[in-house]
Amino acid sequence: MARVRVRQHVNPLSRKYQQPMTPPPWEQVFRFPQQPLHLDIGCARGRFLLDLAPLQPDWNFLGLEIREPLVIEANQKRDEVGLHNLAYLFSNINIDAEILLQSLPQGVLQRVSIQFPDPWFKQRQSKRRVVQPELVAILAQYLPVGGGVFLQSDVEGMAVEMRDRFQEHPAFHLTHPSPWLKENPLPVTTERERATLAKSEPVYRCWFERI
Repeated sequence: MARVRVRQHVNPLSRKYQQPMTPPPWEQVFRFPQQPLHLDIGCARGRFLLDLAPLQPDWNFLGLEIREPLVIEANQKRDEVGLHNLAYLFSNINIDAEILLQSLPQGVLQRVSIQFPDPWFKQRQSKRRVVQPELVAILAQYLPVGGGVFLQSDVEGMAVEMRDRFQEHPAFHLTHPSPWLKENPLPVTTERERATLAKSEPVYRCWFERI
């Protein structure tokens, strides 16, 4: 299958992305919908989850991406390898978070990852960044005690902002004494992480636990 070409950035505040999603019937999405769920926000082409899902068959994996052509491509790849614990949805998480998470089987959400989000460097564009205080609050509402949030970026300022917004919420606890994790705690890495490390550039990572 030819690689889909799309714009690298889209403005999540534009009218096109303001229509709330209709959550799917989860029993038609996953073979075992009651398994614990890892939610990857901003999954791009979905290769991270495509590599991770076969390694953890007792988990379900859901990737959310705002660029719909990438979602279509990712689901086609998923179908090619026949994974029944993996799905991708077209979503603007800062519009859809509440309706999506409340539609899930109760208690299944156990892990959230947000990796290398678009930093939107200009301060006037900060509302376009994915980790907003409102999203942190919604994740705190739906993640059970013991649930985890993994954040990483190759842009230090972006990583600091994400980390600070979770640290500011009383429901989340940073699990390591140092500001950043030296190693990725997950068994696979994203394409962006591998490319960054290949250039000997730093990756800023942290892990939060819902308390």
